[in-house]
Amino acid sequence: MQISYNWLKQFLKLEWDSRQTAELLTDLGLEVEGITPFESVKGKLKGVVVGHVLSCEKHPNADKLKLTSVDIGGNVPLQIVCGAPNVEQGQKVPVATIGTTLYTPEGEAWKIKKGKIRGEESHGMICAEDELGLGGSHAGIMVLEDYLEPGTPCSEVFSIESDEVFEIGLTPNRADAMSHFGVARDLKAGLKQKEINIELITPSISNFNIDNRSLKLQVTVENSKLAPRYCGITLNNLIVQQSPNWLKNRLLAIGLKPINNVVDATNYVLHELGQPLHAFDFDRIYGKSVVVKTLAAGTKFVTLDGEEHTLHEDDLMICDAEKPMCIAGVFGGINTGVTNNTTSIFLESAYFDPVSIRKTAKRHGLNTDASFRFERGIDIENVEYALKRAALLIKEIAGGDITSDIIDLYPKRFDEHEVFLTFRKTHSLIGQEIPQDTIKSILASLDIKVKSVTEAGLGLSIPSYRVDVHREVDVIEEILRVYGYNNVNFKNKLSASIAPVSIFEDYKLQRTIGDLLAAQGFFEIMTNSLTAPNNILETADSEESGAITMLNPLSTDLSVMRTSMLFTGLETVAYNINRKNQNLKFFEFGKTYHQNGTERTENKHLCLFITGSRHKESWAVSEKKTDFYFLKSQVTNILQRLGIQDVRPVFDPSPVYSESISLYSNSKNLVSLGSVKKSLLSKMDIKQELYFADFNWDNLIELTKENSISYREIPKYPMVRRDFALLLDQQTTFQEVYDLGFRVEKKLLKDINLFDVYTGKNLPDGKKSYAVSFTLRDTKSTLTDKQIDRIMAKLQKSYKEELGAELR
Repeated sequence: MQISYNWLKQFLKLEWDSRQTAELLTDLGLEVEGITPFESVKGKLKGVVVGHVLSCEKHPNADKLKLTSVDIGGNVPLQIVCGAPNVEQGQKVPVATIGTTLYTPEGEAWKIKKGKIRGEESHGMICAEDELGLGGSHAGIMVLEDYLEPGTPCSEVFSIESDEVFEIGLTPNRADAMSHFGVARDLKAGLKQKEINIELITPSISNFNIDNRSLKLQVTVENSKLAPRYCGITLNNLIVQQSPNWLKNRLLAIGLKPINNVVDATNYVLHELGQPLHAFDFDRIYGKSVVVKTLAAGTKFVTLDGEEHTLHEDDLMICDAEKPMCIAGVFGGINTGVTNNTTSIFLESAYFDPVSIRKTAKRHGLNTDASFRFERGIDIENVEYALKRAALLIKEIAGGDITSDIIDLYPKRFDEHEVFLTFRKTHSLIGQEIPQDTIKSILASLDIKVKSVTEAGLGLSIPSYRVDVHREVDVIEEILRVYGYNNVNFKNKLSASIAPVSIFEDYKLQRTIGDLLAAQGFFEIMTNSLTAPNNILETADSEESGAITMLNPLSTDLSVMRTSMLFTGLETVAYNINRKNQNLKFFEFGKTYHQNGTERTENKHLCLFITGSRHKESWAVSEKKTDFYFLKSQVTNILQRLGIQDVRPVFDPSPVYSESISLYSNSKNLVSLGSVKKSLLSKMDIKQELYFADFNWDNLIELTKENSISYREIPKYPMVRRDFALLLDQQTTFQEVYDLGFRVEKKLLKDINLFDVYTGKNLPDGKKSYAVSFTLRDTKSTLTDKQIDRIMAKLQKSYKEELGAELR
């Protein structure tokens, strides 16, 4: 939420620096995330001065250019080449001098430089209003008043406003602070706690009166539960045009685009008081009747942005005698909006049921300033006051008359909520005793009335605008944030119980593996658990559980819970590659969500994403691309770190990988890894190879808990290595070589390693060569040549008989 400091100071005559104000607001719970400067004219016309055109002659080398001599208050007039058709001798004009920075309407800066135009020097520029940011006209240069003295800075001629805008990260419960008046109200309470008493200036409506009753309207509310209070009034003889600069500057400062004086006035009051309003063109209201009701499901309605919406049977609508005019509290309709031809309006101010508005806004994918406030809850007692304030403001800037009594349909009056606050509970939750007089002072500054006082506590009445304060703890929270979290003392001692925790706890193992991966150059990512339905279809197979669809999605791209972590990770990969960061190693711990009939399950995963080069570019190391075996080595490191040794590879088909394997322990799938299909990568516009590993973390944790810590002494006796060059069939795998070796020799054989693979010339068709090393060791004595030769002969014989292997 954006709050203008100048606007805020209309309610509080505050002389504080904006930084001090931001600190106090943050202490009060209205966290200021940043302060942005605002200028009604970018650059504030620095370097632009008033010039007097002394002479104006035709350019000798161009028919459409003029050669002027301009006095800007210096000793020597400037020669300026000007192409404007309306430049003449004797005019007072704005002149941008050499070195002045001007800005395009899009905000791009450009500097005035000395130059030659068709052979004639030009020492500045005579400006049009759009070149200075003072308007949109480029028909000719601006002509200023004759009384202005040459050399006068144009920043003194034109009303230029400088402002500072607070970006407040508002929590959803603070509906009362969703306006400048609401923030000022909180700020006043904080200042009072610092013993600074400043009057809170409320916009006056004392001049409100009915001019005549010439425009009458019949208003009916069919469902008072959805619209507990509905107010309206008519105005006539309006002149719809641009708003005055002061109003446009207020809206521009907080990021709103001015439209016309009537619409701008409603937006102004919305951000001033927090009460949404809507203006209908009175002449377009059929039957001069307004009905607040729901319509049949399937009814079509076109909003102000030209989009057609299909209404739900629970959508509350503002209708005339014939058709719907507005989605109540959300968005107006295209047929009754205020235009430049509008002369009379019906001005609406209402309180709508927050739940109804929230559901309607979500159903239609609409998020407006009005719905943002209605769905969080506004002040029902402020509805009429805001209507009068808006009517007076429209009269002030658009003229016209108030032409009806205020229509106020408010069948069930609001009763202030009452809470009993106990001093004991207050001191217990805050952690220290706060004087009772201080508590009463804070409550008074928050407009919370003390109805009764006892030794135990206070009977309180909560104001209508505090829709989030219902319980005793809510009141205590209010007291604490105004008293100041920083003013609560800390104890010198902290007592805590130490619970025995297994080293195999999930979070500990997660940290262990995270540290391992970070040491290998991986970066941890955290992605959204919501994704698009198309991504589910791309990664689904016939055995996978169905996706869980959100009932109330934020958007269609975030409407289902992910069943795979692939696509959310690919989005992060694509984001980095698009910013020239192409060598990536990511890991993520997260969950996938599945539905099988009525049963819903969550599965935890660890995923690795690797693409690009293995190492950072360097003169000392040649570039080496990431490949499947690099990924497999990382997977193996993780399994070994968790103490999982006995795994078997299975070649499972997958909709995700072009080539892949899965590693199992007994019947449990531990991890699938491989190269991601190019068709999936192309969806994310990724043009380089990417390798992906998906660990079933739940299965890993279950296996790890079965492990026990063991140790062994370092052997005294040396190990021996022997190598075979085996000629094998192409379809024979190293796993078969590995498993057979340990079946033949279980006692002395410690490791088998494949260190070279050769296929090509000098080999029979259908054959390949494996260079395999065998590591032997006896823990009790040194191996003899006789023992070694016997083992190697036994291995050679087994490989020949079972795998058809021959020595090369």
